[in-house]
Amino acid sequence: MAPFYKVMTEELQLPLDQALYDSMVANNEEELKKFDEKAANAEQNEGETEVNEALLAKADYYAKIADKENALAAYENLLKRSITTGTRIDIIFTYVRIGFFFNDNNLVRTNIEKLRELIEQGGDWDRRNRLKVYEGVYLMSIRDFKGAATLFLDTLSTFTSTEIMSYKEFVKYAVLTSLISMKRVDIKKRVLDAPEVLEVISDIPHLEDYMNSLYNCQYTQFFRSLAAIEQAHLRSSRYLLPHMRYYIREMRILAYAQLLESYRSLTVTSMAQAFGVSEDYIDRDLYKFIAAGRLNCVIDKVNGIIETNRPDAKNAQYQSVIKHGDVLLNRIQKLSRVIDV
Repeated sequence: MAPFYKVMTEELQLPLDQALYDSMVANNEEELKKFDEKAANAEQNEGETEVNEALLAKADYYAKIADKENALAAYENLLKRSITTGTRIDIIFTYVRIGFFFNDNNLVRTNIEKLRELIEQGGDWDRRNRLKVYEGVYLMSIRDFKGAATLFLDTLSTFTSTEIMSYKEFVKYAVLTSLISMKRVDIKKRVLDAPEVLEVISDIPHLEDYMNSLYNCQYTQFFRSLAAIEQAHLRSSRYLLPHMRYYIREMRILAYAQLLESYRSLTVTSMAQAFGVSEDYIDRDLYKFIAAGRLNCVIDKVNGIIETNRPDAKNAQYQSVIKHGDVLLNRIQKLSRVIDV
């Protein structure tokens, strides 16, 4: 991986081991020469299929050593040749994987759109399922957890995309995205009771405790599990690390809201005990979310009580109509003044 080694030393401002780099470059040149000889021999003595196979092998080698520019150019050259629809789709899948590796969201997005079109034209069942996984990973990487969870759960029983991640890793992402985006009843039906999840979840550190403690309202255990999930899974994930703080914050809000929905009021002391934290922590954490309009409650600091305010849907609609009506009237008045002038 000489090209990637050079990119990383430049990006991280590390010293380049010139002797190591030169030896890797020499090895790559030797391998690439073999591909060129194989392609030339196929051109002279064999058919177009064998030529395409040789060119594909060379492009795959560029991808393997993370030579992004040469890999994309080699695949682009192949796409111009006469190849089957299946091979064309597989090349576009490789484009998406290269995009994931280099965190190139533009490359990923544009090629997922191409994949949709190609698979509609002639994609088989396996490639349709793989597209759902790839698209789910992309949605997760841009923080669309609901869309990602839907696609992941749809392909739990048909997962074959081991070129992008292992099945255990796939289940992990399915659970993490589902808990933050789905309703409680759907989580029970599609995640907690899913045989595909139950089969492997005990082999994934902390995930089973995390999932069950939230659903079973064991909030002290949930907070411990959330901290463990952050260290074991969020910090080590190329897709979730950029959204780690958001994910942790949203899961805290979700747990707080789940407890508060069960009571009209409760003491700060009892809520602190439920989550296994200090009263000062609960007070500081809640007030931020209340001020931001994320939790429907108020804190009575004098009496040490948290009172819930269940939102009135009709009143909210009325206030929304009033607000938008005022905006519309102001615009009409401004327009009338312009017309009069």
